[in-house]
Amino acid sequence: MTRILSAIGLALLCSLSLTLPAAAQQDPAPPGSARAQLNTFSAGLEALHARFEQQVVSTDGAVSDRSSGEVWLQRPQRFRWEYGGDFPEVVVADGERLWIYDEALEQVTVEDQTAGELASPLTLLTDPGRLDEQFAVSEAGEADGLHLLELRAHDAEGDFERILLGLRDNALELMIMEDAFGLRTELHFRDVERNPTVDPARFTFTPPEGVDVIGDVTIIRPLN
Repeated sequence: MTRILSAIGLALLCSLSLTLPAAAQQDPAPPGSARAQLNTFSAGLEALHARFEQQVVSTDGAVSDRSSGEVWLQRPQRFRWEYGGDFPEVVVADGERLWIYDEALEQVTVEDQTAGELASPLTLLTDPGRLDEQFAVSEAGEADGLHLLELRAHDAEGDFERILLGLRDNALELMIMEDAFGLRTELHFRDVERNPTVDPARFTFTPPEGVDVIGDVTIIRPLN
């Protein structure tokens, strides 16, 4: 479940960043600040590809899950996360539906994408101007050479209580999401590409033959 929330969280952050101009924020961000760097990174952002490493940290500091993979994002509101390792998983948003394929369980879960994104935060990368509509935004200092931006949701019913974005040289390198129970999901990004050419097939998904499909969807398979 944490993987799914990370995927939609990044997607929400990106979609918000792609819709409105950065000038929509109330006050200009000081040069070099985390907010200014996010604005620069998001300006003109239409697509994104990156490799990532993710870990989930409990309240006692223990790491309960480590994974890595690749992510692709495309305006408007399409994304694909591929998790490798012992428990491979694919999460695809095609603009209408959110598909979650757990290869080990041979199971696909599908739901309305809009409903899924309402409970999440990365679709903001594509329009930092909307950050202030959904979050209380503040500078959070520096750590390990990263400028930190703190986001606290106005809606107390959301999945995330606090989000930290870490930026360096106008690029996003870190996203930390904390829920109301203190569980922390950390995403470290590398090899980030802005506006790469992405095959549209990345954002389509057809459940493999033989897997269980959970959700309100009719699967139409091509005739042989």
